Amino acid sequence: MELDAVESVRMALMEALVLAMPILGAGLLIGLILSLFQAVTQIQEQWLVSVPKIIVMLLVAVVLLSWLTVRMSDFAVLMFSGG
Repeated sequence: MELDAVESVRMALMEALVLAMPILGAGLLIGLILSLFQAVTQIQEQWLVSVPKIIVMLLVAVVLLSWLTVRMSDFAVLMFSGG
């Protein structure tokens, strides 16, 4: 059964959302925690939020790399097989 173009784009966008969600969620969580820390201590340094957020997001991406790779390759096989 052939997938139409709209359904293929919808599936690709949903897959991108699922793949990005853990990394963005970790960035959101660490950003919230550090913003609360800044509000409590009144330390307003910009690097205090951005640098740890980047580090945590990179660590999450490295930890989930095998899952991301398998998920992307399964999706590619699905798209190129036509089913």
